[in-house]
Amino acid sequence: MELKRVVVTGIGALTPIGNTTDEYWNGLLNGVSGADFITLFDASKFKTRFACEIKNFDPVQFMDRKEARKIDRFTQFALVASDQAMADAGLSKENINPDRCGVVFGSGIGGIITFQTEVAEFARGDGNPRFNPFFIPKMILDIAAGQISMRHNLRGPNFAVVSACATSTNAIIEAFNLLRLGKADIILSGGSEAVIVEAGVGGFNAMKAMSERNDDPKTASRPYDKDRDGFVMGEAAGVLVLETLDSALARGAKIYCEIAGGGATADAYHITAPHPEGLGARNVMLAALEDANMSPADIDYINTHGTSTPLGDGAEVKAITHVFGEHAYNLNISSTKSMTGHCLGAAGVIEAIACIKAVVHDMVPPTINHFTDDPSLDPKLNFTFNKPQARKVRAALSNTFGFGGHNAAVIVKKYE
Repeated sequence: MELKRVVVTGIGALTPIGNTTDEYWNGLLNGVSGADFITLFDASKFKTRFACEIKNFDPVQFMDRKEARKIDRFTQFALVASDQAMADAGLSKENINPDRCGVVFGSGIGGIITFQTEVAEFARGDGNPRFNPFFIPKMILDIAAGQISMRHNLRGPNFAVVSACATSTNAIIEAFNLLRLGKADIILSGGSEAVIVEAGVGGFNAMKAMSERNDDPKTASRPYDKDRDGFVMGEAAGVLVLETLDSALARGAKIYCEIAGGGATADAYHITAPHPEGLGARNVMLAALEDANMSPADIDYINTHGTSTPLGDGAEVKAITHVFGEHAYNLNISSTKSMTGHCLGAAGVIEAIACIKAVVHDMVPPTINHFTDDPSLDPKLNFTFNKPQARKVRAALSNTFGFGGHNAAVIVKKYE
C-alpha cells in the first residue's frame, strides 16, 4: 500500500527555559540554562541539590482547581502542552472529526509525586489503609494520554508509550506509523515528566547518574566537556500535532515540517550503561535513515541524546562517526540538554521540537557550558559549542536512548 505523508501542524511546549514554544526556542538560541537550586522540596541533605524545574507554573491558570487536584503534576503539564498544540494547529472540538483524531503520549515514570505522597502518608498513619480515591488514576503513566483525549474529545487511537528516556520519541514514531497507514487523520503525540521529588532525585543519586556540581548548578550540564560528571534532572512536557498531509492541505493548515522516518533498536547490553561502541545508537540511526529513504549526507543537524555522562556521550559520538563517515564533519551536532537538563520521558519530544525549529529557521541551537575539550572525542566534529549557528537545515535527526537499552531516533525535514 502507498503510505501517507505526515506533517507537523501544531506544537506545544512547557520546559525549564520557557513555558511556551516561542519562549523555549528563544531560550535555546540565547543559551539559557534552566538549572538552579531545587524549590519543589527541601534538597539540602541530598547529594544533588539542583535541577531544571519548570518556572512560574500554576495549574489553576489553565484548569479548575478541583480538576488540578485530581491529576499529578506530569498530567497537568501534558494538558497545558496539549492546549498549546491544539490552538497552534487551529484545532478545536468544533472543527475535528473526533473519531479520526487520537493521542499517542508517554511518560518515563508517570505520577511518582503522587506515589511518594500517598505511600508516605500511609507509612505515617496508624496502619489503616486510607488512600486517596484518585491515587491510582493520578499515578498511572497512561493517564496523561487519556486525559488529553477527554479534554479535546479525541476518540481515535489512544495509548501510552514507555521506554524510559526514549519514550516520547517512540510515541512520535508510533503516531507517525498510525497516520501513514491511514488509521487516523490527526494524532497528538509527545511526552511529559515531573520527577523532581525526593524519590526521583534520591534514586538517581543512588545510581551515581547525576551531576553533583552544587557549587555551580547553571553550568552543571556539560555534554562533551572533559569535566562532565553526570546529567541534570529536568521536567517538561511537549506535544506535536501530527497530521496526514491530505488532512492538513484539506483544511489549509500551516505546516512546520514533514516527519521523514524513525527507527527503534535495543542495545541488549546493560540495564543503564550504553553499549561501549554505541552499537544500539548506530543501528537506530541507520534504521531511521532507511525508514526515511535518506542517506547520511541528507542530514544537516543531529540533536544528540548528549546527557553529560562520561560513558554515554562518548558512545554516541562513536556511533555518529561510524554512521556518517566523512559527512560527520559537515554536520552540526548539539545537545540541548545542556540547557533543559534531562527531561527523561519528555526529552525526546522537546528535542524533536528543537529539530523542527532548526529546520524551520535554519538555525542550530548550541551545546552550552563547554569549557574544556575532551581529548577522547573527535575534535573535528562540530558540537556547536556555546553559540547557535546559522546554516541551511534540510533535515535534522533527534536521538534518544533509555535505561534498559532502548533507542529511538526520528528525522524531520523541510516540507516541500
